[in-house]
Amino acid sequence: MNVFFAIVRRDVRLALRRMSDTTSVVLFFILAIILFPLGIGPELNVLSRIAAGTIWVVALLAAMLSIDRLFQIDADEGGLDLLILAPLPLEAVVIAKCLAHWLVTGVPLIFSAPILSVLLNMGSDGFLVMIVAMVLATPTLSLIGAVGAALTVGTRRGGVLVSLLVLPLCTPVLILGASAVDLALAGLNAVPLLMLLGAVLLVSVLLCPWAAASGLRLTIE
Repeated sequence: MNVFFAIVRRDVRLALRRMSDTTSVVLFFILAIILFPLGIGPELNVLSRIAAGTIWVVALLAAMLSIDRLFQIDADEGGLDLLILAPLPLEAVVIAKCLAHWLVTGVPLIFSAPILSVLLNMGSDGFLVMIVAMVLATPTLSLIGAVGAALTVGTRRGGVLVSLLVLPLCTPVLILGASAVDLALAGLNAVPLLMLLGAVLLVSVLLCPWAAASGLRLTIE
């Protein structure tokens, strides 16, 4: 566990030193949400109908901005070999790096989403469900993204390839999250969809680290 948390602390510190990577994710999220009311117009009814879907689509795209660098920096600096040889299963190393990625990208998105939803005239009934859904969904995005990042380590234009590989797999998370918020805004029970998001997170924790570790081993070989 000491090695696990050491990897988390190291990645978080590296991300904080390169604040441009973290701020670019949050700024993209903020600017994209701000542009929607400007482009669609001041119709509050239209904005409220598209609020949930817009926030989830932009959050998904924002999370993908930095996922391609999850293993690339270690590969460029030669640290990927050390991680594979570390006294910790490679699957646990992947989980540690995904946790660090979620702390520096997913958590800011979770806190900023309810605030930005006011710009889209979202009702306050959906705020709590949105927060819970994003707490369940953003780690899933990091885990799924880790698989794509592991398969594209060392390739040119890895960010584009990661997006092509990961975005189709993240579609169910997007649909469940947006639908849960829409149900809450309609006064219906959103708990079943939140439970499905939790189930997807659990499956991702079980499968994605194994798939990402296999991709990293193939890359090293």
